[in-house]
Amino acid sequence: MDISQSARSAELALRIRAFMAEHVYPNERRYYQEAERLGPWAVHPVVEELKPLARAEGLWNLFLPPHHGDGLTNLEYAPLCEIMGRSHLAPEIFNCSAPDTGNMETILRYGTDAQKEQWLKPLLAGEIRSSFAMTEPDVASSDATNIASSIVRAGDRYVINGRKWYTTGATDPRCKIIIFMGQTDPDNPDRHRRQSMVLVPKATPGVRVVRSLPVLGFYGVPDRASEVTFTDVRVPATNILLGEGRGFDIAQGRLGPGRIHHCMRLIGLSERVLERMCRRAEKRFAFGRRVSEQTVTLERIAEARIMIEQARLLTLKAAYMMDTVGNKVARQEIAMIKVVAPNMAQTIVDWAIQAFGGGGTSNDHFLAAALATTRLLRLADGPDEVHRNQIGRLEIRSYQNTDPARSGGGADPLMPDEAEAWSAGGLWPAPRAEGLG
Repeated sequence: MDISQSARSAELALRIRAFMAEHVYPNERRYYQEAERLGPWAVHPVVEELKPLARAEGLWNLFLPPHHGDGLTNLEYAPLCEIMGRSHLAPEIFNCSAPDTGNMETILRYGTDAQKEQWLKPLLAGEIRSSFAMTEPDVASSDATNIASSIVRAGDRYVINGRKWYTTGATDPRCKIIIFMGQTDPDNPDRHRRQSMVLVPKATPGVRVVRSLPVLGFYGVPDRASEVTFTDVRVPATNILLGEGRGFDIAQGRLGPGRIHHCMRLIGLSERVLERMCRRAEKRFAFGRRVSEQTVTLERIAEARIMIEQARLLTLKAAYMMDTVGNKVARQEIAMIKVVAPNMAQTIVDWAIQAFGGGGTSNDHFLAAALATTRLLRLADGPDEVHRNQIGRLEIRSYQNTDPARSGGGADPLMPDEAEAWSAGGLWPAPRAEGLG
């Protein structure tokens, strides 16, 4: 397994780092100020000013896969995503932010030529933004088969009704299209064939963005979580994606790359937080010594480095597998990184807050916003518990058809007498009559 960075990816990484140093980091304070003062319903001017610069540098739509022109593999894009993840401002600047990346990939992979012309082109150009409406407040949406919103065929149209929340991006005035998931066949005995996805223009009558939802007190940074209602919304039947009953197929195809992106961004965020923690610990003195000399701080810094390296390696392995054997075969690795990366990042941010003291809980040091992001991502794209259950089921399934006493390579290498004892119900052979020797 070769997870080394390609020359092309490494060259892009150098250019992104230079752009970040010149344009992104110096504008972060302004970004947070605009987000706070203008709120989640407004366009933030600093974003619109920097996007043309990134596009002019050729650092635009880097998330696109190889089957779209000259796109990057997951393994090539992952290190770039890590660099962008160091700042909440960065991903949108490069037109690589959620939910647009997932929506663009969805339309690219499953949309018709007409759908691509109408919605994908302006999204790729950064002229509009989009939203994804899946989660509902009235059901446990961690089980997506619970989704109760309805999509009913009426002649040449679909009539849509439902209440969604954590619909990312809906308060953005640039949002023009929503991908909506709901039931088209609620009585289908296969519960994974009841759902469909349909394209809903935000300006359609009956679509109402009710409110912006804060994430631990942060509105619209970096995502604009929203509650949206759909009341007798009518869209052309041609707006269906892939076909009726294919909602789960689309979701699986959409969420695999998205989880890689989230995890790599979290690794970048963790790197930056660890760097800040180290710099802060070097500057502060407590009980006659630098904080960086205190054993508890040194241990946390060491553990943070270990955790970041482990998470990165596992995520790159998942990216490699997605590229080589596909998302379905790599589903256990994808689930593992979705558990590992947010928990790792949340722990490191928490340790950094401790090192910063009370100031770490304010908005002055980036840490509070980082904590909101890391905690949210233990829920977004599926909560930890769902992924752990999947990992456990897949692990058990991998051993169901093997007998360690009889199977070939891959099973426990038991000696013949050990295998006999195992089959007889004992862990080890019984001792000989003359004793244990």
